[in-house]
Amino acid sequence: MTLALSADQRCRAGAADHPFQPSLSAAKKALQETGKLTIVALGSSTTAGSGASQAERSYPAVLEAELKRRLPDRDIKVVNKGIGGQSAYDMLLRIDADVIAEKPTIVIWQTVVNDAIRDVGEEKLAKILKKGIRKVENAGIDMVLMDLQWLPREDRYPKYEEYRAVLAKTAGELNVSVFPRHAMMKSWAKSNKFTEEELVGMDGLHMVDASYRCLAIRIADGLVSGLTGAKLDLAEGPKPTN
Repeated sequence: MTLALSADQRCRAGAADHPFQPSLSAAKKALQETGKLTIVALGSSTTAGSGASQAERSYPAVLEAELKRRLPDRDIKVVNKGIGGQSAYDMLLRIDADVIAEKPTIVIWQTVVNDAIRDVGEEKLAKILKKGIRKVENAGIDMVLMDLQWLPREDRYPKYEEYRAVLAKTAGELNVSVFPRHAMMKSWAKSNKFTEEELVGMDGLHMVDASYRCLAIRIADGLVSGLTGAKLDLAEGPKPTN
């Protein structure tokens, strides 16, 4: 089966070069057995929706709508547990109450941006991420880490790339799927399909409605493929659904 592409095709600029192919064994089994899918979006301002014009345009809200549209016969819920300004450690402290208590099958953990800005320490961050990942996986929940966003002025944060590397290395060591947000946004910026105002807000840091929508669409592409085995042709454009 091939997924039909929507009018949001520009969101998939560069997708073939930076695929998102998550391992979702627990969620796939649960969806097959119960028809239910609960996702917790754990994070800071990107997850909370800072920069969106309204709550319904945050990425978790759009992701839920997209998944319900693509999987209409399933019971789907995306729970937004984003709190602006939080560090990875702040989120680690609320994993029990905000993630495990919701009994999800997938958690999307968006983190590290605030740690990079504050330079909390790379070794310290790696330990925090590992603790959080193991806590979630020990509860039988599939984990997806979200890479940091691309910023027009990353040079404002001298160790930004070093902290991105900590996230990537930790994910690799623990065999955790990573959503390639940085590469995705960089591809958007180079594609000439978006204005700069559609990617990052006036503060130069937070995403906005158009980029949140595309973020959700690209996450949905990977999740649906991982859960159902459906393939999306990212290079050649829309294909009919068989």
